[in-house]
Amino acid sequence: METAVETATSTKVQTVIRIPEELYVKAKYKAKQQNISFNSYMEQVLANALRPAIPKLPKDFKISPVVELFSGMLTPPTEEQLAADDKLAYIWNKGRR
Repeated sequence: METAVETATSTKVQTVIRIPEELYVKAKYKAKQQNISFNSYMEQVLANALRPAIPKLPKDFKISPVVELFSGMLTPPTEEQLAADDKLAYIWNKGRR
């Protein structure tokens, strides 16, 4: 069963999920520790889990002169290293565009 609720900032969908009781108890405990509602805690957990692993850099992102200076001292990664490491490839290629 799902229902949509309009809030000031977005539409929220109310839904029902089935989780093991142990997870429910742990999540309730964590929410209480943070002094937030169970719902708010679960929203945070889902948002963090679904956040891209690689942060998005703005298109006009400029590499600082200090980083530029030191980057010239580093050995560039090999094609094999770039192929094996998505994060490294993303960062390496972002600075080259």
